[in-house]
Amino acid sequence: MSPTVLVLCALLVFVFSGLLAMAGLGAAFLFVPLFYYLGVPLAEATPAALLLNVVSLAFASVNYWRSGLVDRRLGLPVLVTAVALSPVGARLTPLVDRRLLLGGFAAFLAVAGSLMLFYRSTPRERAMGHGAARLAGAGVGSVAGFLGGLLGVGGGNLILPVLNWMGLDAKVAVGTTAIVVVFSSLSGFLGHATLGGLDPTFLGVTALMAAAGSIVGSQLMKSKVSSVQLKKVIGGVLWLIAIRMAFDAMK
Repeated sequence: MSPTVLVLCALLVFVFSGLLAMAGLGAAFLFVPLFYYLGVPLAEATPAALLLNVVSLAFASVNYWRSGLVDRRLGLPVLVTAVALSPVGARLTPLVDRRLLLGGFAAFLAVAGSLMLFYRSTPRERAMGHGAARLAGAGVGSVAGFLGGLLGVGGGNLILPVLNWMGLDAKVAVGTTAIVVVFSSLSGFLGHATLGGLDPTFLGVTALMAAAGSIVGSQLMKSKVSSVQLKKVIGGVLWLIAIRMAFDAMK
């Protein structure tokens, strides 16, 4: 990898880790396409994005846990299934056709962008029963974990609205999702790491920038930054990237 690409990747990781920290999300779903269009192969961009998700969300997760914003009853089945299936998706990545991966990622970005642009939290008036909640949690964890490992995303964009719909308070849903995404992303990264071919310099530099960006972003969030406006901007960016990747997938 050329020094120019490494520096550009590091700067983008710092900026977008900060922006997504301000919005309460991991940035892996942005890093994969950004790295890809800078010339980083998908096989390397995917595990790198998962590792950066772990680094950037780990800091926020500690704060959420200490503040009591993690629902262990609903979060546990989501976490267990996501962690179990994330490495399965990761192991399948090299076996899937490049165009199919690009198409799948374009679809994921379109959904994530739509959620940021149009979704508004509307929790259920009554929380689900314990059994139904655990089954629903296991289901969304399975899907999010598998796709997270396959595409190099944490799956938080899928988990968060489901937990909110299941009856969790918005802040608790965010905290619970962050914990799940940290472990599922780590599981997916380890699944990719067993395949080899990772650049330790690239991983180390971008991980440091992700940590720095996350810290700066969380501090800026204490000022008068509107997370609603921020999510609209990011949602628009995701749609633009999704359209570009969809065209690439059709080539």
